[in-house]
Order: sequence, then structure tokens, then C-alpha cells
Amino acid sequence: MKTALVLGGTRFFGTNLVEELLAKKVQVTIANRGQREDSFGDRVERIKLDRVEKQSIIEATRGRKWDVVFDQICYSSHGALVAVDAFRDSTNHYVLTSTLSVYGSSKEHFHEEDFDPYTYPISYARKENISYQEGKRQAEAVLFQKAPFSVTAVRIPIVLGDNDYTNRLRFHIDKVMHQEEIGFPDIDAQLNFISREEAGAFLAWCGEQKLKGPINACSNGVISLKELMSLIETETNQQAKITKRVTDENASPYGLDHSWTMSNEKASFWGYEFSDVRQWLPPLIKKKVAEAKIVPLY
Repeated sequence: MKTALVLGGTRFFGTNLVEELLAKKVQVTIANRGQREDSFGDRVERIKLDRVEKQSIIEATRGRKWDVVFDQICYSSHGALVAVDAFRDSTNHYVLTSTLSVYGSSKEHFHEEDFDPYTYPISYARKENISYQEGKRQAEAVLFQKAPFSVTAVRIPIVLGDNDYTNRLRFHIDKVMHQEEIGFPDIDAQLNFISREEAGAFLAWCGEQKLKGPINACSNGVISLKELMSLIETETNQQAKITKRVTDENASPYGLDHSWTMSNEKASFWGYEFSDVRQWLPPLIKKKVAEAKIVPLY
């Protein structure tokens, strides 16, 4: 991989993806609407386009070709079909950032074969008219069934790290620090996580390997919500107020009624070495608690 186009790439772990590619001496072009500043300086090329409008992409990329296209911002069958048409002659491989959510919640632990995008019925819709889960399912289905280039769909769980615009981890920290209730349907439920650094590194690795098909990516190990809260209690030196009485005000963004995890065995088999979640999560929580004490979220 000598050249790469990154759709998005200026927010959260998208910036880690770009930095990983640059570290590998890849010539990187980032494409978005040009409304968000980035820290890449003259190390990247920038082009402006509207990700969901085919003609906008065709005009912005006419006559160009990249070894790999990384798509951080595809959320629907419409967006995927636009990509199939617009990049037909622009790349040989496509890496879609997908999600654990494509599996639904019918059981507790998922492997890649538990959702088959090659046979999933396609229903055309824009992202504003469809749920996040169904949008990602449709995006995978369109790309795997209709793209003339090879495709990798990287399915990731909750991503944690600095500059997390969702503030989901911070929600729990602030609730504990303010001694406010947090509602969990099942405090013993287990989850996978991945750090923003590892998410970016794995996406770049997939671009190098050009593996075909869906592939799960998560740190080794699972964390129960009880253990997560215990880590926060240790760093804040306060006891969390946990309740099963879930309301709009206290509902945990991680509040599940049963465990929801994925296997990373396929990626490990192909040679990727994941970190252990307990290596990086406690230090991250420590850092976030320190930040919360200096700059309140609310």
C-alpha cells in the first residue's frame, strides 16, 4: 500500500488511522466537506467532497486512483452504493469501518459468520431514515454484494480514548464524582472495548493485508460493567450509586440487559496481536478522572 484515500479521518480514531498510515510512509489523501480542522499539516493532501453525493465524489476524484480507500463515514445502503459507483475505477480495495452492532443482541458472543452481508437483503435508504445498526448492515451488504473491488468490513465495539466526542465514559465518571445514580439493567454484563489507538492501527493493518470479508477487532479480554465501575470508584475514591431503576437521566450509555461481546480470533489467526484491555483501560480511566476534576463536563 503506497497510496490511501481516507473518507473522514479528522475525528476521534480516524486521526489515529491517518497517523498510522503516515508512519507507514503511505501517501494519504483525506476527503471530507472541509469543515473540520486537522493537525496533519502538509503531510496529507486534502480534497473536498460530499460523501453521500455520487457526482460530488466523481468530480473530486476524477482521474485519481488509490491503492486502498478507507471509509470512516458510511452509514447506509445509499452511502455504500454511492461508493460502489464513484470508486469503481479509483481503487482495488476498500476498508469499511463497521460495528459490533451489526450482530444485534440475540446472544452474548459473536463471530464473523453470525452476520452474513453476502446474503442480507438490501433495502435502499439514506442514513437519516434508518437506524445505526441497520444502516451499517446495509452498508456491508451493498459493498460485499455489488462492489467491483475487494472489501474488508472492520467490525469494532465501543472505542475509548482521548477526544471521545460521545463522552460515554465521562458520563460514568461524572455521575460517580457528583454522587448521582447510574442505571444499569445488568451490572454483571460483560463488554469488549478497543482503544482509539488500536482501532486506528488495526484499520491501517487491514489496508496492508487487504483481507477480504468481515473481520472483528477488539482488545483481548472482556470487562464487566461492575469491574468498569470499580475502576472508576478506585480513581475517584467514591462509591458509585448503582440502581436497576433506569430513567432517561440516569441510564448508562453502556447499559445492557446481558453480555454483548465478540471474538477476535480471526484477526489473531491472520497475525494481528491485540493488546489486553486491562493494560490500557485503567490508565485511561485515571487520566479521565484527573481531567474531570479540572474541567467539569457540566
